[in-house]
Amino acid sequence: MTSNASCAAPPTVRVSVRRLVNLAGFALCAALIAYALYSQLHLGLEPCPLCIFQRIGIALLGVVFLAAALHHPRGWGRYGYALAIGLSALATLLVAARHVYVQSLPPGSLPSCGAPLSVLLKFTPVWEVVRKVLTGSGECGVVNWRFLGLAMPAWVLLWALALGTAGVIANLKQER
Repeated sequence: MTSNASCAAPPTVRVSVRRLVNLAGFALCAALIAYALYSQLHLGLEPCPLCIFQRIGIALLGVVFLAAALHHPRGWGRYGYALAIGLSALATLLVAARHVYVQSLPPGSLPSCGAPLSVLLKFTPVWEVVRKVLTGSGECGVVNWRFLGLAMPAWVLLWALALGTAGVIANLKQER
């Protein structure tokens, strides 16, 4: 005699595609930040102010992805997360695009390096620091790392575009 219970199929666990995309987005953002820290601490590549703003953007994007994965709203909340992911990715993309532009300018066309970012933050209003950093300086025009012919800001631009697009689409898509 056999028991019917032993012949039953194991219960299936259905994981939401949206939750998987949000978790993957968080993991990729964490990996990007980890590599940025590795390149700074192990490879000796000191980040310029635009690099720091890009790190902040990727970190913010990762936090939004994590919140979306953990909260996982079923109704209108997913639109809020799609908007937050889109805006975070867009801000990061714009800073990275500015950095790519600054790096493409001929040498000598940018103002010389000013005070370090920590000093600017100590003595200057935040919005003035943001404006000053986004205008770029000599240190932001230096390309000291390349992979497959692209400098780090170009990679950040591509990752922000890909992550933002995937996050927005996944959070807007209605699940069955």
